[in-house]
Amino acid sequence: MEHERDTWDQRYRSGSHRSLDPDPLLVESYRDFIEPLFPQPGTALDVAGGAGRHAAWLAHRGWRVTLVDVSAVAIEQARANAGEVAEKIKFEVGDLESFELGTQPYDLVLVFFYLQRDLFPRLIEALKPGGLLIYKTYTHMAPKFGRGPSHPMHLLGENELLHAVPEMTVLHYLETVHERGIAELVARKRSPSTR
Repeated sequence: MEHERDTWDQRYRSGSHRSLDPDPLLVESYRDFIEPLFPQPGTALDVAGGAGRHAAWLAHRGWRVTLVDVSAVAIEQARANAGEVAEKIKFEVGDLESFELGTQPYDLVLVFFYLQRDLFPRLIEALKPGGLLIYKTYTHMAPKFGRGPSHPMHLLGENELLHAVPEMTVLHYLETVHERGIAELVARKRSPSTR
């Protein structure tokens, strides 16, 4: 764990994760799913949120966000990047293997370019009924295009992301093979009455 934290601290110090622009999946999901389902901004969890590009983007739209990342350097950068909306964001340095996500406190859970397979049940548990999970990360095809991590532990298998959330209603799923090797998902937690 300490080695992982040091590695990510160094990456953030080196500036390898500078972009403050939100991922297009978040922007499109906001327009297509989040705004229609949540006319009033709610609560969001940004998992492994790094320098806070998604947390700040949501906070600017009125959302209250908890951002969790293993890197203290990333959290410092996220706080600085948030500017005037920093008060709408709870910044947490935490190891996601042990960090308590809670039971149903969030309307929205975001995960971008992070994979910890045993976290899926906890992510779903952290969502309120009707809440959305937005997830995007690399697949086993990414290294063929010189992208993403090389270790298979950090890469999704074919359709793995889709099958990781069988108890949710999938609103959007895309797995690109050519030139990228990325899977993206938007899924909604079913209410107890719709199971």
